[in-house]
Amino acid sequence: MHDESKKKRQDANAQGAYAEALAEQYLCDRGLNTITKNFRCKVGEIDLIMNDNECITFVEVKYRKSNAFGSAAESVTKAKQRKVKLAAQVFAQMHRQYSQSPFRFDVLAIDGQEINWIQNAF
Repeated sequence: MHDESKKKRQDANAQGAYAEALAEQYLCDRGLNTITKNFRCKVGEIDLIMNDNECITFVEVKYRKSNAFGSAAESVTKAKQRKVKLAAQVFAQMHRQYSQSPFRFDVLAIDGQEINWIQNAF
């Protein structure tokens, strides 16, 4: 049983990494530039931090193979939004060169093969 759960976790991590790479490429193709990926701190994690015409964009990437249990975008809970916002504050404190730039919080939702970029999601 332990090996089975470990395999599922590895599969989920691989899917997450694939989705984040796909999201980054999608956003770069639309003119954004990557500042960093997978920013982690005590209060949370941010999948992608991008620069969009001097606007620092914090991106939560969500992937769903199917929307049988709800869409990828719907899975970004209020609690997750709070954590991303707190992590963004930590990022700005650590990287003062961005502290005067406007911030935006986006969701890039991938449902199967469909990509939905929601700007100013929260």
